[in-house]
Amino acid sequence: MPSLKTPLLGLQMLFVAFGALVLVPILTGLDPNVALFTAGAGTLVFQLVTRRQVPVFLASSFAFIAPISYGVATWGIAATMSGLAAAGLLYVLLSLLVAWRGNDVIHRLLPPVVVAPVIIVIGLNLAPVGVNMALGKTGDGAVQLVDSTVALVVSLSALTVTLVTSLLGKGLMKLLPILAGLVTGYVISLFFGIVDYSAVSQAAWFALPKFTAPTIHWEAIVFMLPVAIAPAVEHIGDITAISNVAGKDYLEKPGLKRTLLGDGLATSTAALFGGPPNTTYSEVTGAVALTKSFNPAIMTWTALFAIGLSFLDKTGAFLGTIPVPVMGGIMVLLFGTIAVIGLKTLVVAQVDLSNGKNMAIVAVALVFGLGGMHFDLGIMQLQGIALAAVSAIGLNILLPR
Repeated sequence: MPSLKTPLLGLQMLFVAFGALVLVPILTGLDPNVALFTAGAGTLVFQLVTRRQVPVFLASSFAFIAPISYGVATWGIAATMSGLAAAGLLYVLLSLLVAWRGNDVIHRLLPPVVVAPVIIVIGLNLAPVGVNMALGKTGDGAVQLVDSTVALVVSLSALTVTLVTSLLGKGLMKLLPILAGLVTGYVISLFFGIVDYSAVSQAAWFALPKFTAPTIHWEAIVFMLPVAIAPAVEHIGDITAISNVAGKDYLEKPGLKRTLLGDGLATSTAALFGGPPNTTYSEVTGAVALTKSFNPAIMTWTALFAIGLSFLDKTGAFLGTIPVPVMGGIMVLLFGTIAVIGLKTLVVAQVDLSNGKNMAIVAVALVFGLGGMHFDLGIMQLQGIALAAVSAIGLNILLPR
């Protein structure tokens, strides 16, 4: 039995991460099986770079949901992947900067007043999409897929259970609010008869995930690069959190330069196969704290189980049967939570918004990012999240103290 303990703990960690892991590809139009494969492969890359010293599992990043959705709709999956691969390389550059100048350089280059409005824009950019899906419509609101009354019952049920589980759940259940909401919404959808299993019956049991290689698209690359700023800063918080849980300072050993490098290479690796960017999962950190499972080898097993599951074609087909209102109910909370994290970033850092420079940075970034401002640069357009990030960084550098 002792020899089975580590693999079983690894499987449990995948169970904890599963709901959030597959939610990102489902919402963005990517393949869930590919996301499972790239989460596992990305975790193994991270462990290789960090010499398997940090007990974390890397999987689909929520911060990229809005930009991936926009990119897939505008340029297609292959072009969007080139932008995501470039975003991973930005992490690599940041890791080199940390290796050269030390950990504090990230805080000087990307202070909270710059990062916070970008996170808020990421959270609110697709708020209308979440509401439309909760009402049973397509993301753009053009087509009614499910009767609005039925959709509201399903979406609000999923939302309520997600909220209750996150607030009142005990032990392991508290770490599974998204999964609990998805299951509840799915069961109610079955009752209303809005689940279609035709794709599941047609899918094979075993098949290669539907990998998509990136094709270089400069507008997608410029659009995605600034998006990586917020998750890069979030990465520091995640590594700090797991350090506190495990009682070791992973910012010093293996060092922030190695963890950033590992995260960046994992994200670029995921993009090479058509998967979403990777990030360190706070759900898994919570599970590590709860179970006292500090052995990084556990995450190796989690990665291997994710890769194995990705070759079950019926997995992706089954996940594709989740009705739109179920996802909409989860998205309402998800996008709002990301925006609140941006607000929290300002509060925790005690950013003085009566200061003219700080107010200007936040105000311009928010309006540019949410108001539809765009700049035509010939071969590309700068708008949305990318414009919010570029304007915040530029104003922070250019405006006097």
